[in-house]
Amino acid sequence: MDLFHVLSLIGGLCLFLFGMSLMGTGLEKAAGSSLKTLLGKLTTNKTAGFLTGLGVTAVMQSSSATTVMVVGFVNSGIMTLKQAINVIMGANVGTTVTAWILSLSGIESSNMVVRLLKPTSFTPLLALVGIAFYMLSKSSKKKDTGLILLGFTILMFGMETMTGAVSGLKDVPEFRNILLMFSNPILGVLAGAVFTGIIQSSSAAVGILLALATTGQVTFGTAIPIILGQNIGTCVTAMISSVGTNKNARRAAVVHLSFNVIGTIIWLSIFSAANAVFHFNFISHSLNQMDIAIIHSLFNVLCTLLLLPLSSLLEKLSYKFIPDAKTMDSISELDERLMATPSIAIDRCRVVTETMAAISGQALKDSLSVLNKYDPTLAANVREHEEATDHYEDILGNYIVRLSSHAMSDADSIESAKLLRLIGDLERISDHAVNVVESAEEIRNKNILFSADAQNELSRITDAVQEILDLAISSFVRNDVQSAALVFPLEEVVDALKEQLRSNHILRLQKGECSIEAGFVWSDLLTNLERVADHCSNIANCVVQTSKFKFSHENSTGSKRNSTAFMSQYEAYAKKYALE
Repeated sequence: MDLFHVLSLIGGLCLFLFGMSLMGTGLEKAAGSSLKTLLGKLTTNKTAGFLTGLGVTAVMQSSSATTVMVVGFVNSGIMTLKQAINVIMGANVGTTVTAWILSLSGIESSNMVVRLLKPTSFTPLLALVGIAFYMLSKSSKKKDTGLILLGFTILMFGMETMTGAVSGLKDVPEFRNILLMFSNPILGVLAGAVFTGIIQSSSAAVGILLALATTGQVTFGTAIPIILGQNIGTCVTAMISSVGTNKNARRAAVVHLSFNVIGTIIWLSIFSAANAVFHFNFISHSLNQMDIAIIHSLFNVLCTLLLLPLSSLLEKLSYKFIPDAKTMDSISELDERLMATPSIAIDRCRVVTETMAAISGQALKDSLSVLNKYDPTLAANVREHEEATDHYEDILGNYIVRLSSHAMSDADSIESAKLLRLIGDLERISDHAVNVVESAEEIRNKNILFSADAQNELSRITDAVQEILDLAISSFVRNDVQSAALVFPLEEVVDALKEQLRSNHILRLQKGECSIEAGFVWSDLLTNLERVADHCSNIANCVVQTSKFKFSHENSTGSKRNSTAFMSQYEAYAKKYALE
């Protein structure tokens, strides 16, 4: 094996890794909503968690990627540590799918049907379809499919390149002597762990072992410890990912490592002891690519059968390594690790935005209560809520902008744009809530009194604003277009009320029934309440527009103002909030 073969091996490995990354990206984009559905069905049930981990890893084509996601979920509070353990075990079995796909390259037969199963026979067709979909189609789904096919083609081409680069080693006795060193279980496990830890991909490490198997120099005695070591080495990615996370997220990474280390020690010890007693003849036999896939799957399945019933013990073990401190960790609202899976990250952003919406809505309701009857505790709560919404706007805005640089499906892109627009309106609603509290404090401090008519009018418009706020937030949380449609006529009623109340107050001023100071506060209150209604209309407009999978700067009321349904609802609200 000369320098050019080494360069070919390196080039093949690079193509292999790039193809795997490309295919994983395409699969994740295509199955984004499916991933969210799987995660939504997560329960403390061990089987459900295990199958979820298996399914997600089959899509992602990387147990490391799945485990990093799990660490992020635990850190964000999306998933409990108990759920994470079952998912991690499923991920370890799911990653064996890659080895089976790669092992198809070792098929040798003169039968036409069997030869068609060999990837080199059908990958050119996949590449042709993939490039056609990716370059010629305008459909995002077809582009994602093209990305998957191209990624698989590049992966298999890299595999073939690595196989060709090492093929000459079958006639090199020194290479066989080196491999014999790894027949020692400890050396074999260390070699597999170190190499996999360096390239941070057990699938790539298995791919290289599959390529070496074509030389006929790799024996069962050599391959078994190396494969077991590769499962330990793949934990490096999750361990690195857990740095800087909360305790439960670090425990999830420890569970991943413990699972593979304990499984390797137990099953390698049992196998070595059995070999010492029975002297298995196949140990010195060379194996093929299918044998490696079988060993890889068998080990991971046996580890799962052994440790899945003992998942609670793994959880306790993780607490031994990372004990609880006296102070509790704060849960990160948004975790950077989730950006590796944009569909999940967007889903988490929506959950956090719903929390922000609840806080903003509560701020306004508390401010209206303070206006009706001053309460210093409620007034302080409104200001705390306003600071909280400022914080949410900052973290969500920065997070979504950074997330936008990642490849996302059209639906996720629309959702991210929608959330960016919404958080601004939600933050402004809480600002107006503080303004209302300041008006209430001014009324109290200056002993301003409103007439009975003014109090009745203020009660009418605040009731209307509370209703429009409930409708807007409900339409966002439930993605309810019907609730959103009710916001627009009610917003028109609030606008009309504002003008009517302002005119009425001018008449009272002229009659000497209200003071000039009361007039200034009255004007400020009406302005803040009307602007809250405007922001509610913006929120509803986002819901309506995104339901059509498009955005428009034109307010939806513009096209619906003359509709029968709009006018009917407007008249109903106008009657409901008419001044007595």
